[in-house]
Amino acid sequence: MADHQRIYPDVEAPPAAAEAPLVPTGASKSDKGDPADFHHQGQHPPFPRRTIPVTHSKPPPIRRKRSCLCRCLCWTVSLILLQIILVAITAGIIFLVFRPKLPKFTVDKLQITQFNLNDDQSLSATFDVSITARNPNKKIGIYYEGGSRLNVWYTGTKLCEGGLPKFYQGHRNTTQLVVQLTGQNPDASGLLSTLQQQQQQTGNVPLTLRVRQPVRIKLGGLKLPKVKFLVRCRLLVDSVSANNDITIQSSSCKFRLRL
Repeated sequence: MADHQRIYPDVEAPPAAAEAPLVPTGASKSDKGDPADFHHQGQHPPFPRRTIPVTHSKPPPIRRKRSCLCRCLCWTVSLILLQIILVAITAGIIFLVFRPKLPKFTVDKLQITQFNLNDDQSLSATFDVSITARNPNKKIGIYYEGGSRLNVWYTGTKLCEGGLPKFYQGHRNTTQLVVQLTGQNPDASGLLSTLQQQQQQTGNVPLTLRVRQPVRIKLGGLKLPKVKFLVRCRLLVDSVSANNDITIQSSSCKFRLRL
């Protein structure tokens, strides 16, 4: 008889093994321990600590500093412009109301009472200069203060000097003055010979009269601070010698105001 067919009972497959943990038991663990150990012991694993970042105080933004600086500069420039505008408006009002004009100077006469060479080769000179000062303003008076300087020059050499007296010149006033100028130049033999040679060759001698006069301007009842008048007159005379009639061939004066 053929072998009896053997019937094997169904054998159930063994249960699948539980998934092995990524880190096997007994292997290297975390410094804080294995969470499974805390579970078996009825304890809870410690909560992880949060790292709190350290905050540092931040410096003020640069833009804010720049904006403050720009604002200060803008205010400063605005104030300066405002002052310039106010000064310009004031000057315009004064010009329209008072119509200021510069005074006029003319040299009318020149008389030389002394112009000789001394024994020590020094040159002594004494000039009497007649000057006419005109104030053409209708509403402006002029106070001529002390400390003025008048000089007579020949080719860069000062021959004599003096000063104007103090006086007040009213509206549209003409004042005639005679000013005595004196001077002494050491070692002037060469200067005198040059002057006499030019007189013989050209028939005239160029002289320059310079005036430096401090004044105060009176606008109505207001007296302004002191300023200076600068006058430069170019003269052409026929001769330079003592006790002779000196003829002024030409005269031109330029007037300038200096604050």
